[in-house]
Amino acid sequence: MSCRWTDDHQKSFTMSDLPVLPSTPPASFEELAAARRGWIENVLRTWCRHAALKELRKAEQEWFDIAGRADANATLWTWAWERFPNIVHPELPGVHETHEVRVVLTDGSPLSGYPDARLSQRGMLVIVGADASGALVTYEPVSIDQIAHVEICS
Repeated sequence: MSCRWTDDHQKSFTMSDLPVLPSTPPASFEELAAARRGWIENVLRTWCRHAALKELRKAEQEWFDIAGRADANATLWTWAWERFPNIVHPELPGVHETHEVRVVLTDGSPLSGYPDARLSQRGMLVIVGADASGALVTYEPVSIDQIAHVEICS
């Protein structure tokens, strides 16, 4: 079957891009658990890294059915932010606040400051930085879809 469709980012997919299910079911619980871990790592986590905000929010509503008892903040949203490795920590959920970053939006405009993990929720990044006078400013939340790339400031 040769179906083609595009997502909101106009990436094209075919049925052959989807993972192939094994022809025989796992023979043991250990094999079943390994297959599920593989699916989570290779399919679900990868999808989160590329999905548009609209799709991520749909998944969040069904997360218990999709991912089991996993917390959506620690999995879905952390995995979504992994598309920008400079704002995540491999051992911690959510956005990482330690480093000053420069966020470049898809329209080319930059924001500089520190990610606020508490305020950055559900695919919206909040940066706290300084304005031209040096006063602390909290920028308006920016959608994960509006971010082109993130750099660590030196």
